Parts: sequence; structure tokens; C-alpha cells
Amino acid sequence: MAKESTGQDRNFDDLAKRFKKNIYGGLKGDIRLAVLERDCAAHIPIAPFKSSAECWTILDAGGGQGQFSLQLAQAGHRVVICDISAEMLKLAQEQVDQLGLADRVQLIHCALQDLPQHLPADEQQFDFVICHAVMEWMQEPQSLLPCLLKHLKPQGFLSLTFYNLHSLIYKNLLRTNFKKIINKDYGGSAGSLTPINPLDPQMVLGWTRDSQLQLFSHSGIRVFHDYVFNEEHRAREPHTLLQLELEFSQQEPYRSLGRYVHLLLRSSC
Repeated sequence: MAKESTGQDRNFDDLAKRFKKNIYGGLKGDIRLAVLERDCAAHIPIAPFKSSAECWTILDAGGGQGQFSLQLAQAGHRVVICDISAEMLKLAQEQVDQLGLADRVQLIHCALQDLPQHLPADEQQFDFVICHAVMEWMQEPQSLLPCLLKHLKPQGFLSLTFYNLHSLIYKNLLRTNFKKIINKDYGGSAGSLTPINPLDPQMVLGWTRDSQLQLFSHSGIRVFHDYVFNEEHRAREPHTLLQLELEFSQQEPYRSLGRYVHLLLRSSC
């Protein structure tokens, strides 16, 4: 099967509905949201994580359908969602309309790198920047953090998730796809949901330290769910599975096997 091109950042117009079903929907989506909400509730001092009437400005960079950020808009905050995919933003618009959030949510169809062209000069920075599952789809993943930091206020929070290279290697080992490992054939094929640049968490953590970001929380997302290859077994006790995912998501060595990694960070300046 043809490999996904690494010549440009990935646009999900052709995969929007598959993302909605396979990544955000079902038990996978429940685990993802539970980990994100748990991590944010421990450190972010605003509703819906804490009781607070304070209104924050929030940027969901590469936010797609806005599944995580729209609950913040529901809690009273002002949210900007930008995405390179018009189809993903259509899904977000459907939710905005259904939830009656048009006065609090702005949808911008653009690449993150072009966002400054779409915002007034005095509205370029945000209290909270969310960037979930974007870095691994970029041609130059290391370029993402500088883009995000341009939009982060001093002492602002950053929620960053990315696809974990270790998980991909381990899953291929368990499936005896040894040729992929030997050839370091980690990028996804065209049309797949495996990204072009799965990332080593230690490398990304190094980038955050170089950017003088303070680490508040480090979690794995789906630390064992994806290794249960029998779908019937996965679905047998979803509540228990979810609780155990939360229990082990911040414990090593399980955290390092999560399909995704979540870092909650704060600007130090």
C-alpha cells in the first residue's frame, strides 16, 4: 500500500468521519476524554474542571470537531477552533449549532501557521491552548511548539497530545510485524489513521524543556486497551477497563506504552 506523503502537513478532509467514529467515538474516545479531564481537573483552575465563574480565552489548534474544547465553551469560556480541514470544521459547526454556542465559538479554516492572519492583533494570545494529535501529522513536528507558544499568554496552560512511537513499535512486535520494525517503517500508509511521524516522548519532552515550559502532568492514553486484540474482550467490562486505564496511565512502564501521550504544560514567562 502507498505510504502517506511526508511532503506536507496532513489534511483530514478525506478522513473526518472515520476520525469521529474510530478516534473520538466509542470506548477509545471515552478513555481519551477521561484522561484529559482527569489531568486538567488536577491543575486547571476553571470550570468545568473547577468551580469558577472566570472566563478564559481558549485556542484549540488543529481542533477538528472540537470534542474537548466545546465542553469548555459550554462552561462559559470563549473558544477559537482552527483547523486545516474544512470537513472536520463542518463536524464542529454541527456541534456548535446543536449546543447553541455560536456566540462563544469561532471556527477558522486555516493551518495553525497562518492563524495570525485571521485574528486581530490584540486577540492573538490565549489563556489556554489545546493541541491534540497534531504534531505527529506535521512534516516538521519540532516546528509546532514555537507556533503554539506565539499564542500562549504568560503563565498560560498548554494541553498537548501526540502519537507515541513506542506504542506503535510494541503493537507491531506483538503482531509479529517484524519487517516493519527492522526497516523502521513507522509512518502510516495512505488513508490510514497511523500518522506520518510517530514521536518519541523523550524527544518531545526535551523540546518542551528547551521551550521553558513547566510540566504539570504526563499521562499515557490507552495504555493497554489497544493491546487487547480481541474486540469482544475489550467490550466485556468497559467501566472496569476505563477505571484501570486511569489507574495505570501515569505509572511506568505502562504510561510509556500509551497509544498517545498527554502533556499538560504551563508557560514560565
